[in-house]
Amino acid sequence: MAGKLRNALQIILSSSDSALDVRSLKYLPRWCVLLIDTFLLVCSIVLTAIVLQDLQIQYLKLLSATQQVLMIVGVHFGFMLLFKTYAGLIRHSSYMDALKLLLASASTFGVLMVFNYSMLAMKGEKIFLNSSLVLYLFFSFTFLFLFRLAVKQLFEYFKIAQMGEEMEKAVIIGIDENAISIAAALDIEHPQRFQIQGFVATRNINKRLQILGKPVIKLESKLSDQIKELNATAVIMSGSELSANQKFAIVEDCLEHDMKVYNSPLVLDWSENKSVANQVKNLQIEDLLERDPIVLHNDEKIKQLSNKTILVTGGAGSIGSEIVRQLANFNPKLVLVLDQAETPLHNLRLELQNNHPDLNIKCLICDVANRNRLGVFFKKYNIDVIYHAAAYKHVPLMEDNSPEAVITNIYGTKNLADLAVLNKVNRFVMVSTDKAVNPSNVMGASKRAAEMYVQSRNYYVNSEGTASETKFITTRFGNVLGSNGSVVPLFKKQIEKGGPVTITHPDIIRYFMTIPEACQLVLEAGAMGKGGEIYIFDMGEPVKIMDLAKKMIKLAGYEPDKDIAIKITGLRPGEKLYEELISDSSHALPTHHEKILIARDVIKDFDFVSKKINKIIEAALRHDDHSVVTKMKSLVPEFISKNSDFECLDLSEEEMSKAKEQDVDHPEVITPEILQKK
Repeated sequence: MAGKLRNALQIILSSSDSALDVRSLKYLPRWCVLLIDTFLLVCSIVLTAIVLQDLQIQYLKLLSATQQVLMIVGVHFGFMLLFKTYAGLIRHSSYMDALKLLLASASTFGVLMVFNYSMLAMKGEKIFLNSSLVLYLFFSFTFLFLFRLAVKQLFEYFKIAQMGEEMEKAVIIGIDENAISIAAALDIEHPQRFQIQGFVATRNINKRLQILGKPVIKLESKLSDQIKELNATAVIMSGSELSANQKFAIVEDCLEHDMKVYNSPLVLDWSENKSVANQVKNLQIEDLLERDPIVLHNDEKIKQLSNKTILVTGGAGSIGSEIVRQLANFNPKLVLVLDQAETPLHNLRLELQNNHPDLNIKCLICDVANRNRLGVFFKKYNIDVIYHAAAYKHVPLMEDNSPEAVITNIYGTKNLADLAVLNKVNRFVMVSTDKAVNPSNVMGASKRAAEMYVQSRNYYVNSEGTASETKFITTRFGNVLGSNGSVVPLFKKQIEKGGPVTITHPDIIRYFMTIPEACQLVLEAGAMGKGGEIYIFDMGEPVKIMDLAKKMIKLAGYEPDKDIAIKITGLRPGEKLYEELISDSSHALPTHHEKILIARDVIKDFDFVSKKINKIIEAALRHDDHSVVTKMKSLVPEFISKNSDFECLDLSEEEMSKAKEQDVDHPEVITPEILQKK
């Protein structure tokens, strides 16, 4: 026993460098906690006796003083074992531990009072004075509670003293339940990463309000000044109280004053060994570009997608895979996920089997340029809807490999569109890009040619006046955050490696939206389309890539051009300073959805487009880069290459007129009047 006590004292007094190091302390054994608690119970009895002695109260003598002490301590000890008051870690005591102590003390009082009056009824004399039991109840609970509180505060004192330099002093924005839970969890976590200095409320509050003993301040225009008053150097975004504009303004203000910004999840993961502090992460650039939630019309999509067989091409890519995930919410009969990339497709299948076990999926390895294999799938599965997201998208690579851009982006689209018509697929939704508008590169021109093919295919009118039964719908949007073609993942990798962050031009701007938002709008547009439309999405305000890079560097905790260099590399072949969503020859019309517009574009005759497309494909199969570009410019006259290798191939007005005359039998544009005549 003496050896155990000596070991316990060594645990309590263990230190490093002659100072108490709370991080090296072990936990007290449970028997040691019970021993200390028992000692405090005896102290409570002694103090009760001293108080009653001063009041000159006559003691009852049915049992001796020693017997009374043993009985009180024995009953109380039994209830401490029952309620396991010894089981909690003293340094992490909570209100639940206080409640257990209160229950143990109150139960002891109740049992002793029942025993007291039972003896009075049987022997005509009580064992204890009622006043002594009341005082004992008060003193015992107070001593036990104060002991735990004192240990907790002592640990907090040493922890702050020793870890103060390591901890980030932060304020939490928000005073909802999530914000308070995060603050409480961060405050008790060990090792402690954040020291919470206070809260920031977005609504009017009482100036004296405190939460968890921390001050609460009202959000003002200059939050950085308020944070400095609280002696904090960081901000933790919590909950959903902030609008997108408020969040953006706060981040701008904090980054300008060299304050770190963190983001906490809406719901904390309390699973075992899951650190709360590790769930509070550096704010990501995606968090700043969030917009108001999209209001979707799910009734129409449920009607069109429920119990249907749906093909998603490029299904293992960033856009295609998210479309598949969202389709899981509409109870499809079967989802065919088609891609030529084996490993990403395998990983997606494992994810879907885990997260959506009820979703009926079939993963198909296939290149969209392989028309014969595609034909096998169309015959085997009765496909109702196609979401065509398969495409080559990297501009510089496609400039160097223009035949491959044509074979995948144009020929692959043509294969799918032709098979869709042949097999009477109900809807064909094509995912396009803003680079198809006034294209300056092969990738953009190939996507524009694909748009023209599916549009003209939709309004295909032959001599008998037969129209396609398949509704072809095109969706067009800009850069998607986190997608394989976005600059954001590239910047993240460059920052992780210590830089430099490479930007092609200091004035280059782009539109951005998140992957889930883009895919939600693709599904929405696909549901509302009547056929032949090009839907463009509200991308918000354009973002200057230089500003984007600087914000990402600051959000990662570095200083631009000091910790992480920014290097200007020059525009790449085919790259523009800015992208457009509508061409010069078209205009936009509103739809019932505020984030979706219809681009009113000229629709060329199917025979004309098909003939031009076939010539482009033939050139690509011959791997004749110059011929590919020349023929694409003949089909897409607004294609003006920014690649020095192809600029010489721009057609003159005379050459363009000659190219049109070669197809004089086929009118270039289908007007509403022609459609009515047909």
